[in-house]
Amino acid sequence: MKNVGLKLLIVAVSIGSLGFTGCQYHSKKNETYYLVSNNLKLPYWKVLNEGFQKAAAEYDVTARLVGPDNFDPQAELDSFTRAVNSRPSGILISVADANLMRPEINSAIEAGIPVITVDSDAPTSNRLYFIGTNNLSAGHLGGERLVQKLNGKGNVVFYTIKGQPNLEERLKGYKDMLADHPGIKIVDVFDTKGDPAASFDQTEQYAAKSGADKIDAFVCLESSAGKSIAEVLKRKGVTDRAVIAMDVDSDTLNLIKDGSIEATISQKPYTMGYVGLKALDEIHHYLPKPFHNNYSVDSFSPYPVFIDTGTAIVDKVNVDIYAGSAAAVENK
Repeated sequence: MKNVGLKLLIVAVSIGSLGFTGCQYHSKKNETYYLVSNNLKLPYWKVLNEGFQKAAAEYDVTARLVGPDNFDPQAELDSFTRAVNSRPSGILISVADANLMRPEINSAIEAGIPVITVDSDAPTSNRLYFIGTNNLSAGHLGGERLVQKLNGKGNVVFYTIKGQPNLEERLKGYKDMLADHPGIKIVDVFDTKGDPAASFDQTEQYAAKSGADKIDAFVCLESSAGKSIAEVLKRKGVTDRAVIAMDVDSDTLNLIKDGSIEATISQKPYTMGYVGLKALDEIHHYLPKPFHNNYSVDSFSPYPVFIDTGTAIVDKVNVDIYAGSAAAVENK
């Protein structure tokens, strides 16, 4: 009986040891996930990376943010290529130029590296799926507010970054809402190239227009232009124009508080980063065999096409709700 008891004890200890080993599901040394983007100097990316790093800490894996500080699609491509060459466990990427990035994303998938797009999609590539804002809906949300503010009549200019897929979808959303309001005219769609100084200089030209050419509303499809527009109008003492911004960094929220910006469209970048890393990790550990390149058109795909992280209008009514959390992340 003693021998039987001893054998049972050995088996129990062995099972316990196996269970403990099984808990070592993740590895900081052997699992590295990349977040690739551009214009990394913007507060938006600090927030998104905060979510990315939070999920990495929970899973005890390595997470790295790479890409240029300014808007530079080629530099982003180079960062993505270096990430692929390091054979990571997965890559999350916000795509600046879908046509430029498509072949490299396809090559990564063919090499067995999971790639998910975040914030800005490359829908014609073989990326597994997209996590981020429904940008068409974001444009509809902003367009509805614009129509209300202008009471159906006025001249509007948009600020964008040419060729960036998410911004093109937002512009389409605005145009959808303006289609039934012929009294609202789109005068110009200005390509900022991600440069706040260019937005500032262009706003000075727009603000000088008067009479029938007067610009009644300034709409930002990207996050950096709103602050530049508001600064120009404040310096000139102009208070009869509407500014609709994008995103909820502290500076933008403060400009809503003082009335310089009418409203902004809130996204959830923290959620994008957090959900994105966890999604990549799940795919890495349960990679389909064989891993193929057409999940987006596969009716039996294990992956969705799109995960919508949500949007909201932020104005004076609810700005304080957003201000505290934005400052907390930006001041880290």
